[in-house]
Amino acid sequence: MTQAINAALSALGAFGKKLSVTANNIANVDTDGFKKSRAILQDADPYGVTVSISKVETSGGVVPSEDGTAQMKESSNVDLGEEIINLKLTERAFEANVKSIKAEKEMTGKLLDILG
Repeated sequence: MTQAINAALSALGAFGKKLSVTANNIANVDTDGFKKSRAILQDADPYGVTVSISKVETSGGVVPSEDGTAQMKESSNVDLGEEIINLKLTERAFEANVKSIKAEKEMTGKLLDILG
């Protein structure tokens, strides 16, 4: 396999992990006290991508308890608008890496036809 395909496959795996983190955040948007996570992608040698996942410890909003008492509780710190943007960015990055694999496959096929 070429370096371009290895890099694209590594990126696809990383974006898959990022997608899982975003999906978990969205699934817990209404979970009281839930702290969102972020997937940070970094270059890895040679031609790869690594993912580190970290919690975002900012506090969520304070809302009244549903049990009718005057107690307050902390909601999740997930911003649904931000998560939707993360989903779209991840989708586009995933598509770009798939296209680069397809282009590499096409070029290799044409090269083999020429050498035929």
